[in-house]
Amino acid sequence: MSSATTATTPTPHLTIYRGFPDQGKYVWSPFVVKLEARLRFAGINNYKTEAGSLGKAPRGKIPYISLQKEDLSEPEWLADTSLIVQRFVDDGLLPDLNDALSTHDQALDLALRALLEDKLYFYQTLERWNDNYYSMRDKVMAAIPYPVRVAVGLLAHRGVMGTLHGQGTARYTPEERDKLRGQIWDSMNTLAAESKNKHAGGDAPFWLLGKEGPTEVDATLFGMIASGLVCVAAPDTQRHVRSHEVLMDYAQRIHDTYFPDYECWEP
Repeated sequence: MSSATTATTPTPHLTIYRGFPDQGKYVWSPFVVKLEARLRFAGINNYKTEAGSLGKAPRGKIPYISLQKEDLSEPEWLADTSLIVQRFVDDGLLPDLNDALSTHDQALDLALRALLEDKLYFYQTLERWNDNYYSMRDKVMAAIPYPVRVAVGLLAHRGVMGTLHGQGTARYTPEERDKLRGQIWDSMNTLAAESKNKHAGGDAPFWLLGKEGPTEVDATLFGMIASGLVCVAAPDTQRHVRSHEVLMDYAQRIHDTYFPDYECWEP
């Protein structure tokens, strides 16, 4: 049984636009998986998923959602996972997972999310869009006819690499990036191992901060792990994650408890 607190406000009709048409599967975006995990931690799994497109996305980002309330004729469109979650918490659609944390643990949770979303994410982006460019291009642009896909892919690659150069990730050597990425995964595994050692046992999930239920960072970390394990353009990420038995167990337990209807990554 889930140990997460559930919200009491009825959930409006919700559609998540995930960038991929795949149904019943994790997608390659860690932020999509993060958002779905955050909903399922609260017992919300009756949402719909569709592919959508960047052209229609508010803020030009995947994922985005449409929220259809019964008293409104037109759906409301929201983007950015952190803003979506905060809006749902404010509206009573989701519980505040961090409300009972001490100020120290709230700061720790926020810092860990920043490490994953504002540091590790960029290492993963370069791995996908540069080191494994063709696998990434042909997946995310599968709907674009091949001759056009070549041109669009090159434009996308140029834009991504420009961003990563300005951000700093593209200035590291491959060896430096791999070491820095490994340090983050090592740190996540250390925290998860400490939590597992305090866990009461059984097959229920254990949580990164060692609490009885998930906190916000658990949705982020699970999103990073699950999306990486199913992404064929992320072999280095898979190597790092699979080298940590505790992280694999952490993710498997969350999958079994909250995503039993989803196809799992290969063992």
